[in-house]
Amino acid sequence: MYSHSGYTSLNLQRLLFPSSVSESGCFHALPDLLPRDEVVRFLDPAIGTGAFYSALRKTVSKQRVAETLGFEIDPHYEKPASLLWAKSGLVMKRADFTEEEPSPRFNLIICNPPYVRHHHLENGEKCRLQLRCYNASEIKISGLAGLYCYFLGLSHAWMDAGGIAGWLIPSEFMDVNYGRAVKQYLLTKVTLLHIHRFDPKDVQFADALVSSAVVWFRKSPPPEDHVVTFAFDGTLSNPRLSREVPAQVLTDEPKWTRFPASEIRGRASFPTFFQIKRGLATGDNRYFILKSEQIEAAGLPPEAFRPILPSPRYIRSDEVKADENGLPFTEPRLFLLDSRLSEDEIEKRLPSLFAYLQSGKARAIHERYLCRHRAPWYAQENRPPAPLVCTYLGRSDAKSGRPFRFILNHSRATVPNVYLAMYLRPRLARVIERDPTLVRRIWQVLNQVTPEQLLGAGRVYGGGLHKLEPNELANLDATVISELVPDVKVMPVAGQMGLFGGD
Repeated sequence: MYSHSGYTSLNLQRLLFPSSVSESGCFHALPDLLPRDEVVRFLDPAIGTGAFYSALRKTVSKQRVAETLGFEIDPHYEKPASLLWAKSGLVMKRADFTEEEPSPRFNLIICNPPYVRHHHLENGEKCRLQLRCYNASEIKISGLAGLYCYFLGLSHAWMDAGGIAGWLIPSEFMDVNYGRAVKQYLLTKVTLLHIHRFDPKDVQFADALVSSAVVWFRKSPPPEDHVVTFAFDGTLSNPRLSREVPAQVLTDEPKWTRFPASEIRGRASFPTFFQIKRGLATGDNRYFILKSEQIEAAGLPPEAFRPILPSPRYIRSDEVKADENGLPFTEPRLFLLDSRLSEDEIEKRLPSLFAYLQSGKARAIHERYLCRHRAPWYAQENRPPAPLVCTYLGRSDAKSGRPFRFILNHSRATVPNVYLAMYLRPRLARVIERDPTLVRRIWQVLNQVTPEQLLGAGRVYGGGLHKLEPNELANLDATVISELVPDVKVMPVAGQMGLFGGD
């Protein structure tokens, strides 16, 4: 069952009638969203207890409101809402909005849709939603999309031509791959007017750790040379930052959360210096990653293990040095179980390791998703040591002032999935082979990348947590590296901004 609570802090009077806002208001550059003489037909597809309807009643005279309709599937909200608004004229329907047949007559849709991640949608339910959404709006929603994307697409068929929609939704659609269909819809099927993104540290939902945005659009084809207002932080009528961005720029820009803080960046082609891969996901770090003392105490064979870096919080320096055997000088010193021998061979040759594997099977570790897709189940993905690694998660308010760290790795340790491994492409590797000091200079340049550039490349979650995926790191503008290695032939990278190749 989809359930949610209403969001009450929107000031609808300023949003619906921006002409009443002072010249400092964030909507003063937009035309009135609804003309004052237009009759209102209001729909909330996930009305909860009616927070938006309550605001509408305080904003618009009763004589102007011709129809109001709200859907709510959860009786926990629908029952009290029906009692509360019984004499107001609101039609409350306890029903699943995604199963209702549309009627395109509403000129004002405002909604805070339920936040249900794709993991909690059954495959059959996803197929149903995808088909209905495509029929309603011609949006091909990804199977990785949350339920809110379907609500937005389905509502298209309920809107009258020229109608206005305002959605309070997670801002992650602005950056992630599954959000491409939503962004294409906003740029081609409707006229996107305004996006206000809240500060990620100011979580808007008590029951979901997501950063939020308010998205306003009109059901009409976008005009030529259209511009969209992006705002950030502060209030909807008085944001801390605001910028107008041409819609054409948004077509090519994969990271909409760069705005309004960052300038519009130009497109260019750059050489590829690195192949970037996520670190290893073991399936159970406590079982597969052991301290040297644990290996020795259990009598496990060292040849079945290889060194692996600990979590970034244990690495105080941005340079990991190594002993003569290539083992990192880190505390703790960790090793990853990784063997290609069959269990029969291990039973004959390495009885202590065989006993350890049996203990893991007794805990059903071999049946976990990652393990059962490996052969053998205790063999890890191929992740050789990388000379440069980047932390995968970070916070904008980190004490160091740097949300992500680039680490120079002199050891033969691989990395877990809290890092991005940066492997040298053959052309760069050949140059560094002739001049080994170059890798240090590249590392120093990487650590001069500004926090704003790094944050603009990645994605952000509620609470201010930022994440960099391989392709996002690949989109960094690293022209300074090309200046360090002019001998490397420039190779165009289609569709990417940066010098890195992300996999």
